[in-house]
Amino acid sequence: MKIYIYRYGSLCEPDIIDAFKHIGLEVYEENAEVYNKNMLPSQAASIASATLAKEKYAFAFTINFFPWLSDVCQLLNITYISLIVDSPVLELYSNAISNSVNRIFLFDKMLFNEFKQYNKEHIFHIPLAANTSRTDELISHASDSDKKKYASDISFIGSTYQEKCPFNNAVLSDYERGFVDGIINSQLEIYGFNFIESMLTDEMADRLLAKIPDHYVFPASFRANNKALVAQYYLSVKVAEQERLRALRLLSDSFNVDIYTGSDTGSMPNINNRGFAKSLTEMPLIFNNSKINLNITAKSIRSGLSLRIFDVLGCGGFLITNYQAELPEFFEIGKDLVAYESLEHLQELCAYYLAHEDERLEIAQHGYETIKKHHTYNIRVLQIIEKSFPAR
Repeated sequence: MKIYIYRYGSLCEPDIIDAFKHIGLEVYEENAEVYNKNMLPSQAASIASATLAKEKYAFAFTINFFPWLSDVCQLLNITYISLIVDSPVLELYSNAISNSVNRIFLFDKMLFNEFKQYNKEHIFHIPLAANTSRTDELISHASDSDKKKYASDISFIGSTYQEKCPFNNAVLSDYERGFVDGIINSQLEIYGFNFIESMLTDEMADRLLAKIPDHYVFPASFRANNKALVAQYYLSVKVAEQERLRALRLLSDSFNVDIYTGSDTGSMPNINNRGFAKSLTEMPLIFNNSKINLNITAKSIRSGLSLRIFDVLGCGGFLITNYQAELPEFFEIGKDLVAYESLEHLQELCAYYLAHEDERLEIAQHGYETIKKHHTYNIRVLQIIEKSFPAR
């Protein structure tokens, strides 16, 4: 059985391709966009349609959703499977989401509840996964010098979002600034429930959007939703920026904290900025050799579990993450990982687990075993295929 995978350079692509091959599928990879980031959708559609029409494929697959590929598959009557690994994915507002050939898998239940109405029976909720086979091999061959190089008391990998926050360029009135600050500060106090969008009226969303230079505009073929756009694409990023800065500043004032990032950390003089970490070769060693790995989920992920959670646990790392509504659905808090519900709680947890190594190692081992048993890509692709092609 042969499948078509359109690649654009997502870090998830190699792992899921390995999983498809592991279960015996032949994979054709289209890499044109990997090497040409300026490719237009019309050009990509022409390349894909020529290949898909040439021979029989069981299905086409992408990480995240490509409306133009869905339309191509609809014309050719080929099932199109997409696994959403980011949030927001604005392409989900395309009218192409309703195409009958689609099988769309969303890792965030709030995303699922938002979009399932547009293609009933063909939109699914499913968690993300890890490739333990790849990381096991890398970690097992790590030298003592590698282990020492990537050791940390507390480590965090990722952006602080200052350079990724378009809302920082918005020119707001005092009233608008006060309104936005109220939402941000309130959301920072609440874990497990994202209420940003519910705090906006359509009028206020349009008003704020107009104040953001070069803001996103929904194409004509999309269902425009400016309230969701402002909440998830702009305000949620601002909340994430503030949470990460406040958390890292607080911890680095009391503990030895390493951050791997390209973001400006000048406002945190006590943090150790170690620059970028290579995703496939360095990150697993950091996860495995850090006493505590931090996950601070982007607020645009409203209820689901970010890929970082699966990555850390799949590398045998000990994880402290912010509480998310879906955590208890897939992991045992206190047995697989530890969750905080305020920045003060995070500080207390770090102090406790740095001082209790046996408990820390036991939780890390249990989390790793849970990933191996329930959340590898080999398991996930079988679930995706089963849901996409249910027995009749």
